[in-house]
Amino acid sequence: MSITCISWHLKYFLGKLRPNIFNCPTAGILVKGIYELWGEGGSYEELEDAIKSYPDDLKAPYMSSDCTFRIIIDSFGNSLTFPEQNERILKFAYIPFKGKVNLKKPDHKFWVMETDDHGSTNGLPPVAEKRIFFGREIGTADRKLLPTYQLKSRKYLGPTAMDAEMAFLMANQALAAPGKLVYDPFVGTGSILVAAAHFGAITMGADIDIRVVRDGRGPDCNVWSNFKQYGLPMPVGLLRADNNLPPWRPGLKEMFDAIICDPPYGVRAGGRKSGGRKLLKGVVAPYTVPDDKKIGHIPSTAPYSLAECVHDLLDLAAQMLVMGGRLVYFYPVLKENASSKPCFPEHPCFSLIAVSEQILSFRYSRILLTMVKTGSYTKEVAEEATKMHLDFKENHLKWLEEGSLLHSGVFCPNDLQTDVVRESKSNSDPSRKYRGKYV
Repeated sequence: MSITCISWHLKYFLGKLRPNIFNCPTAGILVKGIYELWGEGGSYEELEDAIKSYPDDLKAPYMSSDCTFRIIIDSFGNSLTFPEQNERILKFAYIPFKGKVNLKKPDHKFWVMETDDHGSTNGLPPVAEKRIFFGREIGTADRKLLPTYQLKSRKYLGPTAMDAEMAFLMANQALAAPGKLVYDPFVGTGSILVAAAHFGAITMGADIDIRVVRDGRGPDCNVWSNFKQYGLPMPVGLLRADNNLPPWRPGLKEMFDAIICDPPYGVRAGGRKSGGRKLLKGVVAPYTVPDDKKIGHIPSTAPYSLAECVHDLLDLAAQMLVMGGRLVYFYPVLKENASSKPCFPEHPCFSLIAVSEQILSFRYSRILLTMVKTGSYTKEVAEEATKMHLDFKENHLKWLEEGSLLHSGVFCPNDLQTDVVRESKSNSDPSRKYRGKYV
């Protein structure tokens, strides 16, 4: 089910959701309301018959003369003007309400919910048929959390900052809670860790760009200031670290309760790893930074393919997560290639327990993958994981070629990187150039 429209579906079809999508106590962030359904139909005539057949003894307590009420019109896939909403409200004159209308503080709220049938809307799946629902509001969720953490009021932001609602969903999937240590290896401006900290988790992050984790935009505008803004506990540490070359000492393992991240996959920001093109190709030898230049030094980096990035992420999680710990991350897919099933990364230490799609456009989606660590990390497991990665990389490359995604240097495996860069230099189209950094 699409994350984009899941909140709407939750409003109307709460009981029809798969239980493994959002299964922790704080997942109510998606629930806008719970309603007692009095009737549904494909037209207002069918809806009238359904409402009239609803038991009178169940309707009577809410239609007495001492009860005020209000009817609210809500639509999905269509925008209704105020006169159109009033026209629909008047269609319910057959319901024998005896009380007065109160638009501000009614005793009971009744909702009319319409789905439109004009096909795909804004990249969302098309509605199969027009349906109209009528029901009494039982309760609504407290969604004040989202305006509090909305990005437009966030002090320190970057172009890849995770939307507040999505960050809270990811923290929910990872079961962030007091006493748990949560790590984000692509921390950026810290949006995901802010959500985890709100739920009481101890947080820790890393990023390859030292300017993000150390400097920000000044002493009062950086990752730390985002936590100060909301009165949240500060991260126990923010590291300048490369996901391709983890900084952990040998033998260190099972340290984190959850790893939550949004790996760079080249839509708004490109993946980078340490080394630089010349160093990786062997043109120049490894170098040592002189002592007088270490302060302020920014190490050189090279493109980091998605397949390699995800393999390193799974390997890191297999070593550093406690048994039963969760890895939650986004993975991109092509919607136009829906005929073939997307190939998701695998690892012998993990079981995939939830797959939730967020539609980005008519062409692209990204999948929120939730994995649970079910096996211990050993040398044999590492070798098996490497074989699985090579198989995945082969399938991944085929998927990229079929989907014509080679316009992005980020998506390309390293052996194709040179050709793509060379071609981009000879092409005047700026969209083919690698854009890289994301400060």
